Amino acid sequence: MAKGLLTIMLLVLSNTFMTFAWYGHLKFKQMDWFNSLGLIAIILISWGIAFFEYIFQVPANRIGFIENGGPFNLWQLKVIQEVITLIVFTLFSTLFFKTDALRINHLIGFVFLILAVYFIFKK
Repeated sequence: MAKGLLTIMLLVLSNTFMTFAWYGHLKFKQMDWFNSLGLIAIILISWGIAFFEYIFQVPANRIGFIENGGPFNLWQLKVIQEVITLIVFTLFSTLFFKTDALRINHLIGFVFLILAVYFIFKK
């Protein structure tokens, strides 16, 4: 249980950095000093942020993988990661961007993802 919880916590941290690396730069235009940066500079900043994603992602997968003594098989790790990604992205987009509302079709999609988790974990 401890390895499972640690894996999930590391995946949450990893996905937080990933979300900022992938989408945070879209908010840079609101910061004066970023306006003069070109695309290459933005890519390098995003890579720098993504580095921290890997600092958490790699240990999460190694700790959580069943062949390393963890509780999850490869399919389960991937589905957990995807669900965490969507939860983190939902929080990020509603709190940080506030441009797109969370609608019923999004919630229905999330229900299907939860069903995916159920079926992936079903023996």
